[in-house]
Amino acid sequence: MHHTDQLGNHLLLPKTPERIISLVPSQTEFLVDLGLAAQIIGITKFCLHPKDFFKKMTKNGGIIGGTKQFNFEKIDALQPDLIIGNKEENYEAGILQLQQKYPVWLSDIFTLPDSYNMMLQLGEITAKQNEANKIVATIQGRVSALQVRQKSIIFPKVLYLIWREPYMAAGTSTFINEMLNLAGFSNVLESKNLVSKNIVLNNQNRYPEIEEVAIAALKPDLIFLSSEPYPFKTKHIAKLQNLVPNSKTLLVDGELFSWYGSRLQQSTIYFENLKKEIDN
Repeated sequence: MHHTDQLGNHLLLPKTPERIISLVPSQTEFLVDLGLAAQIIGITKFCLHPKDFFKKMTKNGGIIGGTKQFNFEKIDALQPDLIIGNKEENYEAGILQLQQKYPVWLSDIFTLPDSYNMMLQLGEITAKQNEANKIVATIQGRVSALQVRQKSIIFPKVLYLIWREPYMAAGTSTFINEMLNLAGFSNVLESKNLVSKNIVLNNQNRYPEIEEVAIAALKPDLIFLSSEPYPFKTKHIAKLQNLVPNSKTLLVDGELFSWYGSRLQQSTIYFENLKKEIDN
């Protein structure tokens, strides 16, 4: 059958895939949740969920490198009939090399509808439409319920940091930004805030570097330190608290803000608890 991925690449799959390699942690978890554990023959060293599945794949030699460094010899030895990746999380040169030999389906996720589309398409490709429909319906129901409850609240301004030395933050054209809005927060890196403070960010992209002086000038109500990709810990809070004394700095679960697969089923509950913690 002919399929088109989220970048417009066309794939021809003669039959339902039986040997799948997944190059993205959130999509790996989703594929397992679809009931495809037996069909997945390769994952990255960052595909940590489900934990039992990750342990099994590690023991069986199914780790094919990282999201941005593939072991091509291992992949060739596994002989996949489908590879599933993502434009942002994987690296272009590696994907191009894989596309020379294998069908590669790529996601490109900015919004919740993008994530729903990814899950439904992968459900169709892998003959797991019913399972994909159920997962998406569950997420949509929980998102809708949360959005109804958000209508009358004030959205505090948040700086969401993903890295340190240098500090890097999630910009507005990111899935994390979509999750911040869903959770009842606004991104302090919205252009109107930058313009009013005359702040120019290094690397004007989705994840800009931001200097300490800019963090102080923006005066976010809240600073979120993500658990990934940089593993922020409690010891990193004090420096930022001193930098912006009137803001509240706290650690947040990066998986629940940035994983765009079936883990979204847990995100809405986490967001509500986080909001309660901050409001108290």
